[in-house]
Amino acid sequence: MSSYSKAASKPIDDTTLNEHAKQVLEAQKSSQASSRAKGLQPEIANRVRQVSFAEDRIRKKQRSMSRSISASSVDSFSSASYSSSEDDDASPRHKPALNSKGFSDFCIKNIRHADFGRREIEIAEQEMPALMDLRRRAAADKPLRGARIVGCTHVSAQSAVLIETLTILGATVRWCACNIYSTQNEVAAGLAEAGYSIFAWKGEQEDDFWWCIDRCINAAGWQPNMILDDGGDLTHSIIKKYPNVFRDMKGIVEESVTGVHRLYQLAKTGKLSIPAMNVNDSVTKQKFDNLYSCRESVLDGLKRTTDLMFGGKQVVVCGYGEVGKGCCAALKGLGAIIYVTEIDPICALQACMEGMQVVRLSEVIKTGDIFITCTGNKNVICRDHLDRMKSGAVVCNMGHSNTEIDVASLKTPELTWEKVRSQVDHVIWPDGKRIVLLAEGRLLNLSCSTVPSFVLSITHCTQALALIELFNAPEGRYKQDVYLLPKKMDEYVASLHLAAFDAHLTELSDDQAKYLGLNKSGPFKPNYYRY
Repeated sequence: MSSYSKAASKPIDDTTLNEHAKQVLEAQKSSQASSRAKGLQPEIANRVRQVSFAEDRIRKKQRSMSRSISASSVDSFSSASYSSSEDDDASPRHKPALNSKGFSDFCIKNIRHADFGRREIEIAEQEMPALMDLRRRAAADKPLRGARIVGCTHVSAQSAVLIETLTILGATVRWCACNIYSTQNEVAAGLAEAGYSIFAWKGEQEDDFWWCIDRCINAAGWQPNMILDDGGDLTHSIIKKYPNVFRDMKGIVEESVTGVHRLYQLAKTGKLSIPAMNVNDSVTKQKFDNLYSCRESVLDGLKRTTDLMFGGKQVVVCGYGEVGKGCCAALKGLGAIIYVTEIDPICALQACMEGMQVVRLSEVIKTGDIFITCTGNKNVICRDHLDRMKSGAVVCNMGHSNTEIDVASLKTPELTWEKVRSQVDHVIWPDGKRIVLLAEGRLLNLSCSTVPSFVLSITHCTQALALIELFNAPEGRYKQDVYLLPKKMDEYVASLHLAAFDAHLTELSDDQAKYLGLNKSGPFKPNYYRY
């Protein structure tokens, strides 16, 4: 008989029962004290919570590195994270580090986690067939030889595959994060160990964020000639602080709604002195990254952070573009009741045809259980809306910009912030009402969960081809304006992924191609075609 079985078979004496009863009673008292603290004045309640948070940090430091689900869900956005909690609050800016080869031109959380990051990158490579295929096809030609690319994107295993692909194709790179919460620390360590100048860690402060961008732009013996941006912060930083560097560049590739909008504003005012490629509105980005990726990742982010069941919940999705469509499809499949807000009558009609009710936000603000912004706009959910939400409402953002939810308006003395777990805050009103705010209004899926590698293979392959196109384009092909990715490239990206499904395209006969007025090898649709 095992020791466990022997212990289980022993009778429980009165002393043991009394001890157990005492422990239960103490736990109940502790719980009641905590509940009473929630009803205290904000300044008193904050002192109680500060003590609690201090105890939590002590307990976290005692936790060993683990791949357990419970540890990783708290300590890192990736369920496969190996980050220890003991360095969570420390900025690495003032802690110079070296990789195993003596290289030091990077700033990350912990170089010791490089092996784990390398494994994450290798896993991502298996689900990113197009980028791996692009490496094999173009490695000998080195189409990016001479390109000095400064990048500001999410730093994840998938973007690491893109970074390494660009260097295999001949480029040199310096990289930082476009989002302070989405960096996978282990992946950043893996890149630093491989000799990449990477400046990113999860949980950067605002000044850290701009410092990392500046370190990527301004370095000895380095002057970038290409930009790969996600959101426009890197581009605007270069324009503002290094205008001479910006004027000498060959081009910009931008992949977000927010960043593209900022580029069109620059072009309209005559401040865009180099060509830019709008990858966000390419078919492969819109239909696959925005739609299918969000359809899968929104549930992952919500489940990890809230443990909610979605059946019967009233979910308000602000915006019914490709991101909104993906979110609605996923939540509807789990039995949620979906309401959509829209400014565009075409998108609104699409939502109606899919069986969703189109409303104004004010009509459902008091009854909604979950609110998701997907617009790329600002102040979609403002303080007045937040004041009228019911207690327990969950508020999050799936659009790129962190301005969709007016989080700044919640940082006032009468409201109390209570950290529940990583990327989850309770914001508590004086009457005890609380809302659940995820990732402080930043991008839910990349801050709180992960995104399918296969979909990002499509997006990153599109970005790589856009960089190759701009870098190698003859003078005069692209002027000081914003361009869409050529249709032929969109089709090429799609074709590179078909082999993963063992899909076989039908070929046009000469007679059919002539009848349709098409080249047999494409492009097969005009630019105005809506997929």
